[in-house]
Amino acid sequence: MAELTPLGEVVGRYGLDARKALGQHFLLDETLCARIARLPGDLEGRQVLEVGPGPGGLTRALLDRPIAHLTAVELDERALAALAEVGEAHPGRLTVLRQDAMRFDGVEVLPAPRQVVANLPYNVGTPLLIGWLRQGAAWERLTLMFQEEVALRIVAPPRTEHYGRLAVLAQWVADCAVALRLPPGAFRPPPKVHSAVVTITPHAEQPEPALFRAMEKLTAAAFGQRRKMLRGALKSLGQADALLAHCGIAGDRRAEELTVAEFDAMARTLHARG
Repeated sequence: MAELTPLGEVVGRYGLDARKALGQHFLLDETLCARIARLPGDLEGRQVLEVGPGPGGLTRALLDRPIAHLTAVELDERALAALAEVGEAHPGRLTVLRQDAMRFDGVEVLPAPRQVVANLPYNVGTPLLIGWLRQGAAWERLTLMFQEEVALRIVAPPRTEHYGRLAVLAQWVADCAVALRLPPGAFRPPPKVHSAVVTITPHAEQPEPALFRAMEKLTAAAFGQRRKMLRGALKSLGQADALLAHCGIAGDRRAEELTVAEFDAMARTLHARG
């Protein structure tokens, strides 16, 4: 195997100063990268997608696991030379695509069984997650690093500060848990906030696309005006009182009080209504 530039020297060698516009904060601690790469569990024979590999710390750690193949999607052209070095050390096991992850469909490119393991750029983490949730049946597991506040919004229970649309969508289709918290000092440059890795394991049964769209529409309305009672917040959906009555939900309740199961009942009713 070809000798790799020490991870701590990659940024300087390849001119990879982190750019705020790209949401970059690089994780260069090899021990932490190895811990994150172990969080998905058994990766033998899996096709793995990594988004925003940057200097390649997590990339190296994943390639030390018995994965079938790693596909890394990176928008920053400056990182390509550093990643090419990693590819040379692992012949045939790494594909690097210079592409916008928001326009990349991993389900079309990676054969099953497939997973995502990524330290996501801060500025696109949430929309990327929602896109993968829409494809829940296609992914075995997502192991994703976010700003800690976003991670808490994914795993929050009802009636808590962080419970909202993202929690409902994520917990509706998957089991979600915070697996690891990291302080700002773990990154280069240090962000102003803590970060956390969330494991998201899709349920065996997944909603059909039309039902998922109904849930997106429902949660957007319900949480769009959090202080409103549901009878008012859901007016834009039409026949809000009838929808709530059918599901046995009082109109004077608020979105943050509802369980995921109650949102499921309303989404199914809304979907059936067409």
